[in-house]
Amino acid sequence: MAEALAAKGAAVNDGLDERGVEYLRLTGVHAFYGESHILHGVDLTVHRGEVVTLLGRNGAGRTTTLKAILGLVGRRSGSIMINGRESVAMPPYAIARLGLGYCPEERGIFSSLSCEENLLLPPAVGSGGMSVDEIYEMFPNLRERRASQGTRLSGGEQQMLAVARILRTGAKLLLLDEISEGLAPVIVQKLAAMIRTLKGKGYTIVMVEQNFRFAAPLADRFYVMEHGRIVEGFSAAELDAKMGMLHEYLGV
Repeated sequence: MAEALAAKGAAVNDGLDERGVEYLRLTGVHAFYGESHILHGVDLTVHRGEVVTLLGRNGAGRTTTLKAILGLVGRRSGSIMINGRESVAMPPYAIARLGLGYCPEERGIFSSLSCEENLLLPPAVGSGGMSVDEIYEMFPNLRERRASQGTRLSGGEQQMLAVARILRTGAKLLLLDEISEGLAPVIVQKLAAMIRTLKGKGYTIVMVEQNFRFAAPLADRFYVMEHGRIVEGFSAAELDAKMGMLHEYLGV
């Protein structure tokens, strides 16, 4: 019995097994930038292997929620459990080592480095990170531009590179902030295919998205935020029934 429990625990900690197990839980999370109180008691849960989307208008607190998970706010309180570990008192580097990868809205490409140098730069935060060849198989555009400087990549290529970098790290929980923003429809379609592929591989993904048409077919569950709070949570199966509410909150 003890050996069986140990084996199960090892599978959970690996990060790509045990789908449906709770992976991330925020309970009563408050976050501040200086004296500005942005999050007011956020509660949400993400299970292993899920794609969860945070919806809301600009300023609702969605990006701050991602940053609070990572410890990138001025201060935070409440509880943030990541794979069974309480992380609210941890510094950002220790949180990253729990297997988190973050793709910020501003992408953060190193413009003086080539595409491939950007891919080789991130440190590992867990085992099982994708090889450069695997990345190029998923993003053929990046293979073609491997020697190009970051500043010479198109916006879509920069976005692909920003996501690809975190796949190199071995992160199993991916936090993606507005990855479809401002991109051509053909690139958005490629990013949607990427998310489906990653979900198929067992990754857990939390997305902040303004593009509802992009997010709706991809997510297993949705949370709607307003004024720094979660005001509604529902599954993909409930989406049609919630469209009236979404129109009220989002104007979709």
